[in-house]
Amino acid sequence: MSGAPVIRTVLGDLDPSQLGVLDYHEHLFQSSPLLAGEELSDEALSGREAGFLHDAGVDAMIEATPTGLGRDVEAVARISARLGLSVVHTTGAHHSGHYAQGERLLALSVGALAERFTADIASGFLRQDGSPATAPDGGPVRAGLTKAGIRYWAINGFEYRVLEASAATSTRTGCAVMVHLDHGSGAHEVLDILDRHGVPAGRVCLAHIDRNLDPGLHTSLAERGAFLGYDGVARHREAPDSAILDCMEKVAAAGAARSILLGGDVARASRYRAYGGIPGLDYLPTRFLPRLVERIGSELVQLVTVQNGARLLTLPG
Repeated sequence: MSGAPVIRTVLGDLDPSQLGVLDYHEHLFQSSPLLAGEELSDEALSGREAGFLHDAGVDAMIEATPTGLGRDVEAVARISARLGLSVVHTTGAHHSGHYAQGERLLALSVGALAERFTADIASGFLRQDGSPATAPDGGPVRAGLTKAGIRYWAINGFEYRVLEASAATSTRTGCAVMVHLDHGSGAHEVLDILDRHGVPAGRVCLAHIDRNLDPGLHTSLAERGAFLGYDGVARHREAPDSAILDCMEKVAAAGAARSILLGGDVARASRYRAYGGIPGLDYLPTRFLPRLVERIGSELVQLVTVQNGARLLTLPG
């Protein structure tokens, strides 16, 4: 590769210094058997919800919906263009529980998965008819990172293949790998698997690590270089926001603020204001971020919300 490093958005490549405040984990379009009745499928409503996020001071987001779960990359590109919100889209695949029995994706080999994921980043997404997906300016819509997922302390054959294929995609393109961890489990194990396939921990984002609020664990993962994806705010049945703040403060105090990423992962129609629910995507910047500033200070929050995301998403030139 040659040239300057870039961040790959759905509207083209961006200088990393231009990314701004990042929400590292959201979904504008999504459908899954595990979330029946919670589908995000309306471009006007999803665009309105994204507007709430942007109006609250978020400059960029990762659209974390991977292959086969109702993603609409061309609609995401149109929303991005209308709002001026930078969007980095994932490729990859989720854990097998998110797919219906008989889904063809589940039978693909590592090689076939890696070829598909790599193409999404290098040349662009394809429509269902095999033609290229296009942005409003006619250019390709490309992914900027890849995704894998595991169940609660369980990694089946498909999930191993997706991890291996995501590793191959990362080594070919330089992209980061986001990994969904059910309840924050299996974090070191996932890092070990990816490392064996050539991906250092510094190119891995561990999503949902705050579903296990263990600052000692988080610090040990950060010491390996991994990014820590905190995205459990406004899930008060599982843990109050104060518990997440406590954990983040301890991790930052241990010198690991450089590893923290922050997102909402709201991901359900019943929680999107535009779809008639609450609290909405803007809960993160309007309700949680001010409390985080009080805890760790504006300088570290700038590190968490701006600098860390740019490092995660930067592709080599």
